[in-house]
Formats: sequence, structure tokens, C-alpha cells
Amino acid sequence: MIELNLSFVIQLINFGILVLVLNVFLYKPIRKVLADRRQVIDSAKEKTESVDAEVQIKMTQYETRLHAAKTEAGLHRAEALKLAQAEESALLEKARQKATESLESIRGRVAKEAGEARELLKKQAEILSGDICEKILGRSL
Repeated sequence: MIELNLSFVIQLINFGILVLVLNVFLYKPIRKVLADRRQVIDSAKEKTESVDAEVQIKMTQYETRLHAAKTEAGLHRAEALKLAQAEESALLEKARQKATESLESIRGRVAKEAGEARELLKKQAEILSGDICEKILGRSL
């Protein structure tokens, strides 16, 4: 059986003192370090979550601005295309008008030159026919 004597009481007191000393010099500092570490980790998690939320907000804003910029660029491109097509049509119309005027001018000159050539050929034909008649008849007309 267990004897309860003075050495048991001394060991019990010794154990109590050891627990108090270990608590003061070992357990409390370790708990404090663990609590500080937990606090640092928790604050880092909170900071990470807030930064993540901020990044998500900024990404949403960026995507919204990017979409708006693409839409605006599409509108500008469509407007520029319409202007270019209108300018192209105007230039083509001017070119057609110039070509028509040039063609009419050329036709007029050709008709005038053809008329002059006919008149010249008529005169030359009359002179030539007169010369032929004179040679055939042997006398002047």
C-alpha cells in the first residue's frame, strides 16, 4: 500500500512549486508566443481577404471600363467607316462626272473633227472629180 508520510507531502509541494515555476517561465511565454502568432496569422488572413476583395472590386471596374472602351472604339470605328464610305462615294461621283465631262468633250471634238474631215473630203472629192472629168473629157470645165 501507499504510505502517506512526510516525503509524499514534500514531493507534492515540490511538484506544486515545479508547476508554478514551469507555468511562469515556460507555459505562459509559449502561450503568449502562440497567441501572438495566431494574432499575426489572423491579421494576415484579414488583410489578405481585404486585399482580395479590393482586387475583385478593381478587376470588376477594369472589366467595366474595358468593355466601355471597346464599345466606344466600335462606335468610333463604325462612324469612321461611314465617313470613309461617304467620302468614297463623293470621290467616285466626282470621278464619274469628270469622266462624263471628258467623254462628252472628246465626243464633241471627235464630232467636230469628223465634220471638218467630211468637209475637207467633200472639197477634195469635188476637186478630184473635177480633175478626173477634165482628164476624161480632155478639156477644162
